[in-house]
Amino acid sequence: VQLVESGGGLVQPGDSLRLSCAASGVMVGTVHTNWFRQAPGKELEFVARILNGGAGTDYADSVKGRFIISRDYAKNTVYLQMNSLRPEDTAIYYCNVFFRGHTHWGRGTQVTVAS
Repeated sequence: VQLVESGGGLVQPGDSLRLSCAASGVMVGTVHTNWFRQAPGKELEFVARILNGGAGTDYADSVKGRFIISRDYAKNTVYLQMNSLRPEDTAIYYCNVFFRGHTHWGRGTQVTVAS
């Protein structure tokens, strides 16, 4: 299993970004896919989850109403649309899946929100 995150960057408060998590070795429609983030000096934080088989989504309170997680079956990719970004959203963002008894992580993509 390989997960590759992309789409991060430097943006201003209020801007939007869309992160991608491209998967290989696993079909994203068959597993729950999670986004986590880690800010400098802070612990890893759950951000959002999309359940397998279209069973729904879940968000941290800190991003609810601003972030949207979605999935493209054809591209085998999970997205995180991030709107109304705030400086406190600055972090490295990681996606992960649990598949065949193991948790698989990508290497992350940096998101920096600053004016």
